[in-house]
Amino acid sequence: MSDIPLEHVHVEPSEPGDGPAPAVVLLHGRGSNEQDLLSIAREFPDHVHVVSLRAPDPLQGGYTWYELDLSEGGLHQSQPHAEQFERSRSLVREAIAGAVEAYDIDPDRIGLLGFSQGAITSLSLLLDDPDDYAWVVALHGYLADSHADLDPDGIAGKPVFVGGGSMDQVIPASRVERAAERLRELGADVTANVYGAPHGVGPDELRDVVAFVEARV
Repeated sequence: MSDIPLEHVHVEPSEPGDGPAPAVVLLHGRGSNEQDLLSIAREFPDHVHVVSLRAPDPLQGGYTWYELDLSEGGLHQSQPHAEQFERSRSLVREAIAGAVEAYDIDPDRIGLLGFSQGAITSLSLLLDDPDDYAWVVALHGYLADSHADLDPDGIAGKPVFVGGGSMDQVIPASRVERAAERLRELGADVTANVYGAPHGVGPDELRDVVAFVEARV
């Protein structure tokens, strides 16, 4: 089997078709694990692979993609620790490449779905290499400062779903809205909404995410 550098859960399509199939790659939030977002993925179409990755570093019974840089202020101004952020994005890219080979995934039909730290990581991966991802869902995350000024080829028209919560005390809705605004400036095809929710995915947000994914797989 191919080398996949991150612990993960792979859910095969229950209704496989002929040849390589599309995939959703899940990136969980800080202090969680690879099981966390599977409840969302269970709502997706049956012909899709699900690859849920575990972040590399242990944290409070779960795992984290990076530590927080609080040098600009408190939690609401935090940014990813630069070196750890780069390392984690590299590991995700390697893990996806390994999963494509191991699980017969169509490399041209890979979507990213991230929550919180996973959303921040997903948006940065998209801006690193827009052509590598068919679409991105970023829930309750923001666009890292390290990527805010990038203007990569291939971002125009890319479908991106951005969701936030008006009662989110971890990542304020204003940071989510700024990410959506910047992606629109770059020409991405952005679907964005702020829900009456805290730092979590409620029924309305889940419904909209499922509809977004169904339309693209």
